[in-house]
Amino acid sequence: MQEQELIENARRGDSRAFAILFQDHYPFLVKYLIKVTMNYNLAEELAQETMTKCIEKIRLYNGKSAFSSWLISIATNVYIDQCRKNKREKKWLEQMQALREMRWQFETQNEEWADVNQALGQLASNYRIPIVLKHYYGYTYEEISKMLNISVGTAKSRIHYGIDKIRRELKISDEKQSNTHRR
Repeated sequence: MQEQELIENARRGDSRAFAILFQDHYPFLVKYLIKVTMNYNLAEELAQETMTKCIEKIRLYNGKSAFSSWLISIATNVYIDQCRKNKREKKWLEQMQALREMRWQFETQNEEWADVNQALGQLASNYRIPIVLKHYYGYTYEEISKMLNISVGTAKSRIHYGIDKIRRELKISDEKQSNTHRR
């Protein structure tokens, strides 16, 4: 069977035609993805995902380009999506690490995490939001300034002022507790 005939049959749901297309193009696809990813296992995984997407979208293939070119475009998009996913996961892990570090810092200073959250809750939102974005979620000053439509300097000063106010609040709370225990 010619490739165009196989494609037409695969479009109509012929699993045998698709299996032949898969067999003909899979090695080529893996070789392409190895060069792109520089990782054999990842290339295999992405090639399989590409073929799955091909099954789902075979009806969209219009024949204007070679079938192999169409597969490469799907594979490239699958790889780009994987990179984005990895980037989001890495950012999330960094945010969790920053949160653990912040919690550790407060705990090593004998300050209760609930007290920190309570003090944070007493701040005006224009101070609290930048602090949360920076110290809980790990955004840069530049990212915060864009999100909140403020200058980088304003973001830095609000975070500094807010943290200073939290520290003072926690120190006052500690002094009150110390005085209560002395009585």
